[in-house]
Amino acid sequence: MKKIGIHEIAKLAQVSIGTVDRALHNREGISAKTRQRVLAIARDIDYKPNLAARALSRSEPIARIGVCIPREIQFFYDQVRQGIVAETRSHEHFGIDLISRPIDRLGTGECEKVEELLAMDIQGLILTPGNPLKMSPVIDAAEKKGIRVICVTTDAPESRRSSVVCVNPQINGRIAGELLGRFLAPRSRVAIVTGTLKTEDHLQKVHGFSEAFPRMCKAGEVVEVLEGHDDEDETFVKCSRLLERRTKLAGIYVSTANCLPVCRAVAVKGLAGKIKVITTDLFRQMVPYFEKGTIAASIYQRPYIQGRRSVRLIVEHIFNEKPIPAHYFLNPGIVLLSNLQLFREVQLREPSHGSELL
Repeated sequence: MKKIGIHEIAKLAQVSIGTVDRALHNREGISAKTRQRVLAIARDIDYKPNLAARALSRSEPIARIGVCIPREIQFFYDQVRQGIVAETRSHEHFGIDLISRPIDRLGTGECEKVEELLAMDIQGLILTPGNPLKMSPVIDAAEKKGIRVICVTTDAPESRRSSVVCVNPQINGRIAGELLGRFLAPRSRVAIVTGTLKTEDHLQKVHGFSEAFPRMCKAGEVVEVLEGHDDEDETFVKCSRLLERRTKLAGIYVSTANCLPVCRAVAVKGLAGKIKVITTDLFRQMVPYFEKGTIAASIYQRPYIQGRRSVRLIVEHIFNEKPIPAHYFLNPGIVLLSNLQLFREVQLREPSHGSELL
């Protein structure tokens, strides 16, 4: 069947193509009566605009995507940002505009920043809901306005968001628990260092690890869960005190990218290689700790791909009317000393400038 376009609408309404264009896009220059007649015909024939063609023929953006992700932890979120920018550039012929309102740290000031974005005529929103309880009403309001919301790296599961792009946090935690359980002797005592249990990603990783570790390490026990709030100084102090209290600690799982202060605390106490440390993600500053044996393994969450995929879901929905899946889970990788050099974060010799738009 031939696709019905604005030429057919113009013939049926007995007006010019320019008049149809003004009516469909709510521009001035036509009477209210003519506008209503054109819109009624468009509805009757189930007209669907060719957004890609509009993008090629216009200089202004026709789709705006709001982005609200943290600046810190820089090592992790810079990779997410680079993925968002790279994917947007690959679709620049569609006329996509990114509008960023970053927050300093996960869960701080996110409601206010998202409210700003919602007032800026955006069609899609990518965000990391650090406090899903507070963010859910804001997300619901966005979806009610027709703005498709994609949560990236962590979820707001009670909200009406369109999708989440991440590594399944339960599986992430289980993999770390299985690895550490295989590394350690029976009856070993371990601790978890996370960001905040208010954040869905952090909470589910703790649950997953706590479930898997005792199964893989006979009579093994998680003795403490520390919340470092992804702050280097706070995490270093808390981890140092942990190592003083728990002199028989055999392992630590760091469930966020904030592993450097944990590694420093372990090194300062002279425990590098003696305590098995499982970390999360990868960046160049971690390499010496792998080489010295401080980090035994890391669970890689593919942050760059998370950023790219979150944009692609919105673009394919807006321009191709492709349904958005409720979840888009990426398969995590396991980083060991033997495959360390194969990951893009290690191969990048110079800091990337791909995120300057954000």
